[in-house]
Amino acid sequence: MGEVRKLQKKLRQIENLELKLSLTPEEAVKVSKKEELRSRLAELLLHLSGLQQTHGIVGEEEDKMKRQVETGTEHHTDHTPAVKLAREDHREKQDKGKSGAEEEIKEREGGGQSQRLPDPDTEFSSLKALWEKAKFRLRILKGHSDIITCVAAVDNLVISGSRDTTVKVWHVPTATEQRNLGGHSGGVTCVNTPPSEYCRKLASALHLSETERFILSGSTDCCVRIWTLSSGQCVKSIYTFNAVTSLCFIAEWEGYIVTGSDAGKLQVWDWLSQENCQSVNAHLDAVTTLQSHGPLVFSGSTDGSVCVWEVCDGAVEPLNQLQQWGSEVTGCSRVDEVNGRLRLSARGDHIFLANGRSSIRVLNWRTGTMRRLTNHSSTAGVTDCVNQIPGVLVGSCFDLTSGESTLNLFSLPQCRYLVSISSSDLPRLLCFAAWVTPSGGHRWVTGGRELTVWEQLPGNVKKRGDVNVRRDSRLDSTLAESDGDSQEESEDDDEDEDEESTASDGEEVSGSSWLRCVLQ
Repeated sequence: MGEVRKLQKKLRQIENLELKLSLTPEEAVKVSKKEELRSRLAELLLHLSGLQQTHGIVGEEEDKMKRQVETGTEHHTDHTPAVKLAREDHREKQDKGKSGAEEEIKEREGGGQSQRLPDPDTEFSSLKALWEKAKFRLRILKGHSDIITCVAAVDNLVISGSRDTTVKVWHVPTATEQRNLGGHSGGVTCVNTPPSEYCRKLASALHLSETERFILSGSTDCCVRIWTLSSGQCVKSIYTFNAVTSLCFIAEWEGYIVTGSDAGKLQVWDWLSQENCQSVNAHLDAVTTLQSHGPLVFSGSTDGSVCVWEVCDGAVEPLNQLQQWGSEVTGCSRVDEVNGRLRLSARGDHIFLANGRSSIRVLNWRTGTMRRLTNHSSTAGVTDCVNQIPGVLVGSCFDLTSGESTLNLFSLPQCRYLVSISSSDLPRLLCFAAWVTPSGGHRWVTGGRELTVWEQLPGNVKKRGDVNVRRDSRLDSTLAESDGDSQEESEDDDEDEDEESTASDGEEVSGSSWLRCVLQ
């Protein structure tokens, strides 16, 4: 077990090193050992798994999944105690029994005229069956010369930002580059597309066409730039005095831009005048994720903390902090050692957190209750991003053992596992955006080493898709209560570095370099 954890840690370090713009000779040697380490880890996991068979996996990748030996001993210890699950199941059965009896009584009293509520299990089964038949066509958009750090979508266009300092606009139906927005002198870390009604307001103030749309981009050059979508012209530039690591747009009142810096500062900017309304030291480290929902703003940092803010229009300082939960609550205390960033996706009272672990953390931001959602069958998985599409939570998963990337889908609000979608040779997915076409189909875009558009094919099309859709029953476990890291994850972090990782030259090779690698 100790050697397994050491190998997993080394592979995490190598994956993070590969994100760097350039490698030292010593780092290049370490990266060259990746396949050797993967082979050794696979042998150990095979030995630990013994003759145990993998059950519940459907689709063309069954044999491949078995060979990847994801059923290692680690899997069996990453569960909520059986007593807790048994109690929860018992309560659920009791509640179902009571509700069923009450429903039956009401139906008798109403002469059989009452209508039953939709059965959640039936709805889930229908949704699962629908996604098991999903087909996607994948297209790679080539043009960036470095890692794609952020993506957004509007209409038939994809906007991507890269460490190569450019923002590009792509036309999805033809998979062609429409615009190359050059102007930043540092890597682009975040992009955003404000709603059309707010674009009309700014267009009017700038004497542009009322149909003009705008793109926001933030960079390590400390600037936020506002671009026209039609021509790619930079119409405004905001200097923030800090490297911009995240931003979001607040579609309330006259509109605000919120930026997060590499030092933990949040700044609020008036949409029309671009004047600074507020600066607040919200976190102790880089703000790597910002998201707005109506008058609420959610921020997350590499220090493992999450803040919830309310936007008060007309106030001297628009952001009013409603809640703050530190790393001791979120369970992301070691995010800087593992992945270097935190990503979130909010829904109602819950915030879904991705921090480079094999599970997705689910935080009730009102009560501080934390739970874990299994996103990989062992601790060899890395969750880089989490997002939502209508009725579905999407979490990325990168397998350190096999090098395979997968998108796992869960139903909302129950967070029940639906399917896993992957494709051969799919690189690590560092960012994700999604939208629905007028015909009701899904379009996704993922970034990392490659920029890939996923376009859902109609169900009646006989053409085979470019992805493999399968189910892994090991992800069927329900939400587990969590006070922080799971036992395995804690043990993995507590494992001392081997001699190679603690070289006398003091070279930093741990996962804490993730964000610095991306921003370099």
